[in-house]
Amino acid sequence: MTDRASSLASNADPVTPHVRRALAVLPGLLMVSVVAASAYGLRELPGLTAFSPLILAILIGTALHNLVGTPVIAKAGVAFSMRRLLRLGIILLGFQLTVSQIIDVGERGFLIVATTLLATFVFTVSLGRLLGVERKLAQLIAAGTSICGASAVIATNTVTNGDDEDVAYAVACVTIFGSVAMFAYPLLPTLLHLDPHAFGLWSGASIHEIAQVVAAAFQYGKSAGEFGTIAKLSRVVLLAPVVIVLGWLASRSASTRASASAASSRLPMPWFVLGFVAVVGLNSLITVPAADRAEIAAVTTFLLSVALAAMGLETDLRKLMARGIRPALLGALAFLFIASFSLMLVKLFG
Repeated sequence: MTDRASSLASNADPVTPHVRRALAVLPGLLMVSVVAASAYGLRELPGLTAFSPLILAILIGTALHNLVGTPVIAKAGVAFSMRRLLRLGIILLGFQLTVSQIIDVGERGFLIVATTLLATFVFTVSLGRLLGVERKLAQLIAAGTSICGASAVIATNTVTNGDDEDVAYAVACVTIFGSVAMFAYPLLPTLLHLDPHAFGLWSGASIHEIAQVVAAAFQYGKSAGEFGTIAKLSRVVLLAPVVIVLGWLASRSASTRASASAASSRLPMPWFVLGFVAVVGLNSLITVPAADRAEIAAVTTFLLSVALAAMGLETDLRKLMARGIRPALLGALAFLFIASFSLMLVKLFG
């Protein structure tokens, strides 16, 4: 009888570590979920409806961490959210894109979007070096400005491996300057002699967050709003190649500092980005009902909000402030560059 009991216990042992890990994750998972839900609630207040729940989630999380502190019992769940749930959210982001949407932008429009993205990224990283901004932080600001705001920042950080404070600083930059664009752009189309198509393309090619593009472009009419949204989504699809290239560059840098075997074992291959591309392909081949697509988009936004809430709960404001004013100046100059460079391309070729 004793032998049988011990045999049963040994058979149960392999399950126990998984159960323990799941239980360890639950408190932190509950905490970041509450923070993300609070961001949705805060967004209902007057004056905050234009802000993405991703932005509000990291603000609430940062405030909690610095005013109250993140409980030790929540650490495992916070780490799980920053890694696993973040990657899942980025993969699901692919359901917001189809190849036909990219085609709708047109060859010329897509070239404008892609050229603006590449030029802005290179400009921001190069200027960051001149200003003395740490390389990883400069890359995060470059990604957030040139691609798709907070989502690009957290996706890029999976291969740049910056500190949580770097992520928070980069998110703050794209939030502030994206908000400036959101309110300023609708005042400019008449002054700049832009028709709805050109204004939508300019907005989609240069404003940071999807929500900010929608808020700005639709103020100039339905046509401008719809084309601005499609142009912005075509920008989002370029997130995949950018992260893959940055991962490759990171592995090359590692190989110069360590032995070839050690570098190859730590090759930062962003498999979740390939998952994102696969989902875009799947979404282009099958027809997802509008109601289901809306539900997937809601889940995606919530998962990314949870990931940013977790980053906020790991962000120390003292370390953030230690970064100084130079990264903020970099964010401002990157915003001015992407706005003026994309406008020039739209006026010349759009």
